[in-house]
Amino acid sequence: MTKNFFEAVTERRTFYGISKDEVVSDDRIKEIVEHAVKYTPSAFNSQSARVVLLLGKQHDRFWNITLESLRKVVPAENFKPTEDKINSFKSGYGSVLYFEDQNVVKYLQEQFATYKDNFPIWSQQSSGMLQLVVWTALQNEGFGASLQHYTELIEADVKKEWNIPGNWKFIAQMPFGKQAAQPDEKQFQISSEHIKVFK
Repeated sequence: MTKNFFEAVTERRTFYGISKDEVVSDDRIKEIVEHAVKYTPSAFNSQSARVVLLLGKQHDRFWNITLESLRKVVPAENFKPTEDKINSFKSGYGSVLYFEDQNVVKYLQEQFATYKDNFPIWSQQSSGMLQLVVWTALQNEGFGASLQHYTELIEADVKKEWNIPGNWKFIAQMPFGKQAAQPDEKQFQISSEHIKVFK
């Protein structure tokens, strides 16, 4: 599927209705993620991004862990909507987990003390760019995806389950799958207050 850059960015949306139906091969999904990690920019070319790609039963396991973690903090009488939401993510084909290597961030802080306070910010910015690149690329292949942030609630369990290094900071998770329901029409608030141009 070939689109120009602005077409791909324009068509990228949040899809909550996703299914486990195959869209492209697992090798192609891996190729997309690897390409995004390699070419997404990072401050000082730090390349601090780390990604875990979960497919099949591993994807299901991740959302089961998330569900059980939420069960501990959401009152039972209010749990059904939460359960439905998590199951909608689990109904997808896979998940991309985004991390940032804090050893890289700390090294840069030591090497460039003048910018010490900025490196954690720049790390987050680079992760955000990576998330957009992967999201757009997956949709360009025919997937739907959304970005979720159950991070602090599940980080310890996720690291234990998949033996993820302690210095990897968990940033976000992106469930994806075949588009099963179209999102609502996107609303825009762009005005002269959002963009200023000087010549």
